[in-house]
Amino acid sequence: MVDQRIVQWIESKYQGLAEELTERARRRWAAVEAVALGRGGVSVVSVATGLAHTTIRRGIRELTSGDTPPPGRQRRAGAGRPSAAARSPGLQAALERLVEPESRGDPMSPLRWTCKSTRRLAEELTAQGYAVGPTTVRHLLKAAGYSLQANRKTREGKVHPDRDAQFRHINGRVKAQQRQGQPAISVDTKKKETLGNLKNPGQTWRPQGKPQEVETHDFPDPRKGKAVPYGVYDLNHNEAWVSVGVSSDTAEFAVAAIRCWWQQLGRRRHRQATRLLITADSGGSNSSRSRLWKVELQKLSNETGLEIEVCHFPPGTSKWNKIEHRLFCHVTRNWQGQPLETYEIVVNLIGSTTTNAGLKVHAELDPSKYEKGRKVPDEEFAQVNIKPSRFHGEWNYVLRPTQ
Repeated sequence: MVDQRIVQWIESKYQGLAEELTERARRRWAAVEAVALGRGGVSVVSVATGLAHTTIRRGIRELTSGDTPPPGRQRRAGAGRPSAAARSPGLQAALERLVEPESRGDPMSPLRWTCKSTRRLAEELTAQGYAVGPTTVRHLLKAAGYSLQANRKTREGKVHPDRDAQFRHINGRVKAQQRQGQPAISVDTKKKETLGNLKNPGQTWRPQGKPQEVETHDFPDPRKGKAVPYGVYDLNHNEAWVSVGVSSDTAEFAVAAIRCWWQQLGRRRHRQATRLLITADSGGSNSSRSRLWKVELQKLSNETGLEIEVCHFPPGTSKWNKIEHRLFCHVTRNWQGQPLETYEIVVNLIGSTTTNAGLKVHAELDPSKYEKGRKVPDEEFAQVNIKPSRFHGEWNYVLRPTQ
């Protein structure tokens, strides 16, 4: 008959120690208690702790014989079942062939065009004669140095031979412009944002257990439309202007945003300006190949009396554009976790963006409609007073007033 008082006493001690004990320490502690209780001690300790009789007796054998694992180990060297890889010598190589085929375009690879989940990998290995499950596959992958990873944007495609030279050219032109006290800006369009009570990546502070409830599906509502933020970042003053469009991202819209920056901020910040330098990507609404972009810049030059110099970043290098990491990344951080339900919310969130470095952002809605696919006839383009640079004139050019 097991004495319940002793059981409760052993149980209370064990509960106080269990979380701190390793497998080896639990076994040895239970053995010490069982030996101290004498006859029937193994049964009492087993009932109190839930440890098997065999485990406690093994601990007693270790205490009496000195047959214990070396320090730092829970089991003797070689103890436990052989690993799956040891039981099946070809298993590891078969798994790696499935995960990373030698011929990346080999259509005969059984999982080349499927999601390589541990379940699917286990199924394919089983079909090849290896008795493994998803858990074993996961352990084998980790042992081989694999881990779950997302894509990383690092490959830029074919690199233009003059890419670095163009970077140096842009850097030199910006520094020269700043030494002369003339304005230099970086421009680009931020990703279009679908309006509505939709999930926006990121987190924001909310009362515990009361997250912002949004729509289950991110289907766009044509009645609400999309917000098109076009940014103009002043490289001299760490200040930005963002026009939030309601229609299409066109060259006309892009130049309209630059015009708003000049009217609202630029001409007050640069009262003695005679020349404006614009750094921009080679694609999108401010593409180096766009006739409309140059025609609209010519209009702006005529209106302001400014010479407008443009330097485009080489294709595929937009992430080097200053506006990306001086403005847009901070806007994204500022509105993370906030559903962008209306244009007013978008404008206010952009306009409230700040940084410790003193960034100031001004934002305004541009309600105008801009026509997509507008063509510029040869006669109109012939009126553009453009002078290409001797170094890559397709990327670097100056427009002068014609009036």
